[in-house]
Amino acid sequence: MNLILMGLPGAGKGTQADKINNKYDIPHISTGDMFRLAIKEGTALGKKAKEYMDQGELVPDEVTIGIVRERLSKDDCKNGFLLDGFPRTIAQAEALQELLTDLKASIDYVIHVDVPEENLVERLTGRRICPTCGTTYHVLYNPPKSEGVCDKDDTRLIQRDDDKAETVKKRLAVNIEQSKPLLDFYQDRGYLVAVNGDQEIDQVFRDIQTEIEN
Repeated sequence: MNLILMGLPGAGKGTQADKINNKYDIPHISTGDMFRLAIKEGTALGKKAKEYMDQGELVPDEVTIGIVRERLSKDDCKNGFLLDGFPRTIAQAEALQELLTDLKASIDYVIHVDVPEENLVERLTGRRICPTCGTTYHVLYNPPKSEGVCDKDDTRLIQRDDDKAETVKKRLAVNIEQSKPLLDFYQDRGYLVAVNGDQEIDQVFRDIQTEIEN
């Protein structure tokens, strides 16, 4: 089963990706993971991507697509994969279609974990992080045992600048604008499955199972 997972920041994609990976035994492939693997393996495309990343520049589509091709050609993807964070544009989506045709594969479903924007603001602005060990908490959904203090090392928790309300709203607006054409692209082709992400985590996953297994 070949899947693409979509959703705005804070929608819970990472959690659902882990559940899909465990249930269906298909690799969860994020853009960052692909880049890191290509760089670690020292492939020509990995070296090229590193040059752009080291300069703080976006990796061009042709390099990204090449790295995606390398990753999806590996043995662990023979029975399926879950793409997360790719594609991000119509050009990338069209290139992915061509790439999969070359690999004699196709997308089965594009799962959109849909959460209302105002709820995402609440989720994202409530996030707190331990600057020492990196453990993440949430003031409402996953609070530490002692308010404002990490359970593991008693470090005072912080709110990252990009989790503050004004920044979160701007980030969501950009993501909504970027993702809409892509959602329409997959909707028009019959791949898109929308799941209500504003539920308990296990219920969201049950809904995903129902959609893809039916």
